[in-house]
Order: sequence, then C-alpha cells, then structure tokens
Amino acid sequence: MGGRSNVGKSTLVNCLVGRKVAIVTPKPQTTRRRLLGIRSDPDAQVIFIDTPGIHEAERLINRRMVEAARRALNEGDVVMGVVEAAETLDRRDRAFLAEMSRLARPKVLAVNKIDLVGRERMLPMLEQCREAVPEAEIVPVSALTGENVEELLGTLKRMLPEGPSMMPEDEYTDQSERMLAAEVIREKLFLKVHEEVPFSSAVRVEQFAEEPERKLIRIAALIVVERDSHKAIVIGAGGRMIKEIGTAARLELEEMLGSRVFLELHVKVDPHWTRNLRKLEEMGIGT
Repeated sequence: MGGRSNVGKSTLVNCLVGRKVAIVTPKPQTTRRRLLGIRSDPDAQVIFIDTPGIHEAERLINRRMVEAARRALNEGDVVMGVVEAAETLDRRDRAFLAEMSRLARPKVLAVNKIDLVGRERMLPMLEQCREAVPEAEIVPVSALTGENVEELLGTLKRMLPEGPSMMPEDEYTDQSERMLAAEVIREKLFLKVHEEVPFSSAVRVEQFAEEPERKLIRIAALIVVERDSHKAIVIGAGGRMIKEIGTAARLELEEMLGSRVFLELHVKVDPHWTRNLRKLEEMGIGT
C-alpha cells in the first residue's frame, strides 16, 4: 500500500485489518518503516504492507523512509495506492500515481476521506485518477467512517492469486509486542507534543519484562531527541508532559496487551541520530 504522506494509509490499514497495527496521528511522516497487517477471513487471507508516505526527502532519515516505501511497492501481488479525496488531484498525488502506473501488477486505487468531500464535487478528480492509472480499480472510501471499506476488501480479494495462507490465522501483524510498545509511545508523543519535536524524536524500548505471576509487564523506554530544548519540551514543566505521554501510552498498552503495565520513560539528547545510518537502523527506520 503506497501513497504520499498524510492520505490516511495507516488508518485504512487498521480499518481493513480490524485491529490497530499502525499508529495514527494528524502529522505527516508518522509511519517510518514497512509493517504488515494481516486479515484472515474464511474465504481469504490478505496481508497488507503499510509504508511510509512518499515525500520530498533531503535528510537521511527521510530518504530511508521513502526508499522503504518504494521497495514495498514492489513486494505484493496487488499494488494498492491511496490518494486523498478532493475536487482535483493534488500535485503530490499525481506524482505518486505516475510511479504507480509504471508498476506491472494488478492495481487498486483507494480514494480516501470521502467523508470530507461531496460525491458530486469528487467527479473531476475521479476522472483524473482514471486517466492517470487507467488499468486500476478505483474505490472511493472513508477509513474514518468505514464507508465502502468492505467493497475495497472484496475488490482486493478478487484480485489476489489463489494459494495457501502465508501467516498463522491468529496473528494480525508482524510486529513484536516490544515494537508495538515503542510505536504506541511514539504515537502519544506525536499527539501531545507540537512544533518540530516529533519529527526529530524516536522511541527505543530498552526493557520488556513479563511477570506472569503478578499479571504485569514492565516496560522501560527511551525517547531520543536532537536538542536540549526538545528534551525540555518533552519532559515539560515539573515533568507534566512526559507524565501525560506515559499515562496515555500505558492505558493503551494495557488494553492492547491484556495486562497491567508499569511504564518508565526517560529522555536522551543525541544531536546526530537522524543523520547516523547505524542509529537509524537500530530504531528500525527505513527497514
């Protein structure tokens, strides 16, 4: 699944899978690596590959994200593109559709966020989509409300080749619980902290210890930022901000993991982490 940043790919993946496999925020470039969402129905198993948004990339961290997205577009049996509903195609959506049209595989184009645009107003854009990728099945949807998502799923199932299930039927993602914990913490950081801080921050889980006898999971995570001023913002006055981030993350993790969670957060300044290939790989960015 591909498209530019902020068109709702991750929200759509979550909706199609029926579980939260990708974090979602209003900020662009939230998704930083390729991940799988798995839906197993009686008639088919569908594996969705969510990708970072394709965007103009100057910094190393952004280049790795875009490279990961383009690699993923060449992996699946069906290419699903996502663009944002509007009266006319956004120039960035046009650029993505030009890339998509060159891929020699069956194609589906989801026109997302139709809840924000009236059907009549969308007609010129839908015609532009048909001209850009004439071979694609075009399905207008709203990942937020669920409108037409079942139709999109049915279209995808019809286009997939027959074959055995590739993943266990009780799994819904390829991410470990440790990875999910890091992503949930990063989501809450993105939602709570504004300005430029989220784009230069990352989360690394340093401890994930289960204590079954106490029905408790202990998680220690490190929030990495680029500047001392960013650290001060993340911690907040009297530690208020980091406490809010931790509480929001803990509550969601307890529901997700089905266990009480003790969550400990620390913040570290590393001025060069977004420009260091080894550290980006450690964070899983662009993988």
